[in-house]
This record gives sequence, structure tokens and C-alpha cells, in this order.
Amino acid sequence: MGGVAKLLLPVHGVPLIAHALAAWQASGLVPLVVVRPGDQQLAEACRSYGAEVLMAETPPAEMKVSVQLALSFLQRYTPAADFAWLLAPADMPRLSPAIIGRLLDEHEAASAEERTILVPTIFGKQGHPVLFPWSLAEQVFQLAENEGVKALLNRNPVREIACDDLAAREPFADVDTPVDYQKLR
Repeated sequence: MGGVAKLLLPVHGVPLIAHALAAWQASGLVPLVVVRPGDQQLAEACRSYGAEVLMAETPPAEMKVSVQLALSFLQRYTPAADFAWLLAPADMPRLSPAIIGRLLDEHEAASAEERTILVPTIFGKQGHPVLFPWSLAEQVFQLAENEGVKALLNRNPVREIACDDLAAREPFADVDTPVDYQKLR
């Protein structure tokens, strides 16, 4: 992104990450945990949206390490067995509170035996956030060195949740390149 911290790039007058954090905040989820935001300005932007910021001593080499840090941190809240955790990259400015809500509703409506990983889809395409039952948190720490969190989807039952009716504004879009960024502006 030309040497600029991607998550602080302005999108409609606020930093890119603010859009994702606003979606999480609108969903009423607590706690909201952001791992290694990169710098103090980014950390402050995250905190202004109610996020708890975990600054790793060294930048995590991969998302799995960030997720492990967040799950370790969340243990202090003594999560109940029926709790869930949700995961999405920070560079998703159109993250949808409605999709988050649908995943939470589906999780809550399921019996303990039916609770599984929930992946939202729009017209058959999988996206984020992904909801994981709390019972799967320990599996993240058991992943092999060459495995990412996505391996959990291969090892456990997964239920796709159709969100076609919530498809306004490309909610799965992320910003990986300067072209992606220009499309948002």
C-alpha cells in the first residue's frame, strides 16, 4: 500500500479498520479483541471502538498465532461451554452486522449437540466472519506448525448459513491491494 499502514487508510473519512470495528460494535459482541494492530495510532483507533488491543511482543508470523493470543486472552472471561468466538480479518470494511447477527442467532438456536462451525455464504461463496463454538478453541492450540485455523473447518462439522438476502455492498470484500482500496473510495 505504498508504505502506509493499510488499516489506517481513510475510507469515507475514517480509517479502514474503523468500518470493521463498527460492524462488530453494532452487533453487540463483547469482548472485541484485536491482536497486534501494528502501531500506537492504530491501537488508539481500535480502542476508540471499544476493542481490547493485544500488542504482541513480536508481530505474529501468521493469523493462527494471533488467534491463539486472542483465545488465551479470552480465557480470563471464563467462557461457558455454549459460547462462541467469531473470526474475520481486520481489512473487511463492509463486514456486516446483519450477517454477524444471523450467525449468532443460528448458534443460539442450535442444541448443544448441533452447535458447529458456521460459515456465511452469499450465492454459494463462503465468507467472513466464521463462528466457532467455544469448545473448538483448544483445537487452535493443537494445530501443526504448517496448519492454519482453516484446518478446523476440515476436521469438524461445518454448516453454511445462506445470507443471500443480506448481500448488499459486497460484505465479504477485503482490501489486499491498492486496486481493492481504490474500489472503496
